[in-house]
Parts: sequence; structure tokens; C-alpha cells
Amino acid sequence: MDTQINAAHQDTQFNFWQHWYPIAPLEDLDPQRPIPITLLGQHFVIWQPKDSGKYLVFQDLCPHRLAPLSEGRIDDQTGHLMCSYHGWQFDPQGLCTHIPQAESITPQQSQLYCVTTLPTQEQSGLLWVWPDPQTRDKAAHQPLPLSPLMVENKGFVTSSVMRDLAYDWQTLVENVSDPSHVPFSHHGVQGNREQAIPIPMEVLHSTPELIEVQTTGKFSTQITFQPPCRLEYQFSIGEGRRAGMITYCIPIAPGRSRIVALFTRNFAKGLKKVTPRWVEHLISRNPVLDGDMILLHAQERQFLQRTQTEKWQTVYKLPTSADRLVIEYRGWFEKYCQGQLPWDTTSDSDSSIVSSPYDHLQPFLREQRQHLLDRYHQHTLICSSCRQALARIKVLQQILLGVFVIAISSAAVLPDSLRAPWGISIVLVGLVALGIRYGLKYWLEPKFYFVDYVHADR
Repeated sequence: MDTQINAAHQDTQFNFWQHWYPIAPLEDLDPQRPIPITLLGQHFVIWQPKDSGKYLVFQDLCPHRLAPLSEGRIDDQTGHLMCSYHGWQFDPQGLCTHIPQAESITPQQSQLYCVTTLPTQEQSGLLWVWPDPQTRDKAAHQPLPLSPLMVENKGFVTSSVMRDLAYDWQTLVENVSDPSHVPFSHHGVQGNREQAIPIPMEVLHSTPELIEVQTTGKFSTQITFQPPCRLEYQFSIGEGRRAGMITYCIPIAPGRSRIVALFTRNFAKGLKKVTPRWVEHLISRNPVLDGDMILLHAQERQFLQRTQTEKWQTVYKLPTSADRLVIEYRGWFEKYCQGQLPWDTTSDSDSSIVSSPYDHLQPFLREQRQHLLDRYHQHTLICSSCRQALARIKVLQQILLGVFVIAISSAAVLPDSLRAPWGISIVLVGLVALGIRYGLKYWLEPKFYFVDYVHADR
């Protein structure tokens, strides 16, 4: 059952494989169909057996002819996962239960033709997976890397966002560790470069399992890095008001990562009820991630090239206290991970997003920017709220076009006696409907696909 996944489990002091990763918010998963996911360079499939209410994670590989199970379906009769290549089916334990080409299947064959399953948990609105199937006992006893705010959950409201990114896990962690970039990278969205100030930072705790720092200033902020994925900001805003940004940095493959972020607060709770999740993603969450994307993709290419011959300590110039957590994180990564992620030699990076990381930096053409800032594939397709909103917007456009056609046609066939008092009003209704349609099509709909982020224009 627990066939070893072909993975390079490096002999390091820190084992990336033996940790819990929150791979997606539960609200963004579709119980009706299999969903592909990549973690640590390996491909998996998320699916939910019919009427079970619980998501499972399997290796995305049919043992028959190695087809991806994520291209399969959940059988209407059995509720099992069916491979779309030849119809083989697998139950929640990964056992093969049906081979259409065979008259029957024995218990021994069912075991022999099984699919590798991974330990999973559902908690705090997230689906968690343990990517090493060989250490289930350890997984059962290792607590999830939850935020204290998620555990106590008293009087807090929480919103979530998920997006795939065109840069590596180490670059993502480093960026989230750096609060001083916010006024500049996110000017006009989440910060103001005219109000940038020094950020004194003190390391409170630094071990292989946990790094904590404290910042001082207008707001007291505690930043926690719990390897490999939880990087959290806790803000004390005074008068008992507290807020948290809980980010999970997921290592996907070389040059690719995923961020799963939770934003929680115990004030202004009514805003969550009146602000649709997709609107929040459009006006703030995605623009923040857009603001970093080009910068970090280019930075990563330069960093990987130059660290072939230099140490990171000389590649970077880090003279201020604001860089303290970046220094601590880089030191942790070098000491406990030898500055390497556990990519298998067969792991596939997306060459359409990342050219050779050792290439000299080239100017980003518009086509490259559209690919790097591709909201549709990086977010909209994997976000249930944005995906459904986009579908509704397209339907509404068709309805408005129908209103326009009906209004113009009606005005055209009105008798002469009614055309003067009613014709203009009917035509105006049609024109307003057409104007709203064009606004939806050419202003709102594109925001689900691509919005260029040019820092010089902000």
C-alpha cells in the first residue's frame, strides 16, 4: 500500500518531507472532481469519495499505464476514483476495486495494483497533507503548524487566499520575512513609500524548529517562522484589537511555489459580511502578489546565478535591522538544509515560466509579463469564489446583451403614436444595458486574467 514515492529524501538535518503542509483552503476544493496538486516536485491528486465528506490525497499515477488520476473522474455508482484511460477504479484506501478488462479481481491483485495514499487532515478550513507515506506513525503524532490565533479563534473573523507563484519557495519565504519592502513594492495597495521608516527588529528565539522576531514602531509586531511553511505576523493595534497574517509557503517545484494566506482580526468584523471574497481578492490580495511577482522572479534568477560562485552573505548587502529576519532565515536554510531544497532529479519545473535560472537577466517583454502575472491560471482557476464570480459575470453579459437587443427591437416596432413618448426611454434602457455589459467585459472581466503591475506608474 505505502509504495515509496520516487523522491530524493536528502540526508539533511531538516527533512522537508516529514512535515504537514496546508495545500489548499477547503472552500476552494471541488468535491465533484479530482484536483491536481504538486508538492516538493511530486504530483498528487486531491479527491473526495462520493458521500464521504472527506478529501483524500493520492499519488497522481495510475499503476496500470502511469496515466494521471487527476484527469479521471469520481464514479457515479461506486463513488471511487476512476482513471479515464482504461477505467481502473480505486477506493479510499487506494486499493484497486475494478478493472474493466478483467472478469474479476482478487484481493491479492487489489493490493498489488494499489495507489500510494498520503496522510491528510482537515482543520482550520485547510486541507493538510503529509508528503511522506512511509512515516504515517510520525505524522499521526506531529501537531499541525497552526497559528495561536487559529487555535484560540475567539472573536476573530478570517479570510483566505491562495495563488501559485512564478518563483521558488526560498524566495517566497525570504520575501514574506521582509516587512520593509511593503511601502515600496505595494505602494498604493498595502503601503505608502512616503511613509517608509526604519524597522528596528530583535531576534527573540532562533532554533531549528522556530524563529521569532519582534519589531517596534507604530504597531508592535511579532513575526514567527515555523519551518518549513508557517510564516506569521501578529499585530497588536491597541485597545485589545489584534490582527494576524498567517502565510503558508508551499514548495511546489523548482521556480514555483504556492502561498496559502489567512487574514484574521477581532475588529471591523462586519466588513467580512458585506465584502464578497472575490472582490477582496481583486482589489487587494492579487494586486499585492502582483506587486512582488516580476521583482522576485528576476531577483531569484540573479541570486541563483551569482550564488554558484559566491556566498549569499556577499551577494546580498544587508546593513539594517530591518533585514534581521532575512539574515536569520538564510542562516537557518544554509545550516540545516545546506541551502538546498529536496528536489528529485526527475522533478519537472515549468520551463514556460522559468527559463534556466542561470541565464543572464533579460528585459521582461509584455508576453513574459502576461505569463508571470497570469492571474487566471495562478489564481482564478483554483479559487472557487473568483471562478464562480467570473462565470456569473459572463452570464450577466449575455443577459445585458439580450436586454439591449430586445430594447432596440421593441423601439423599432413601436407604432408612431407610441414612439415619441416611449421609444427614447426604451432605447436608453438598451444603451445603459450595453454600457454595463462593456464595462463588465472590458474593465472587470480582464481583472480575473491579467493586470500588468508597473511600479513606475504608481
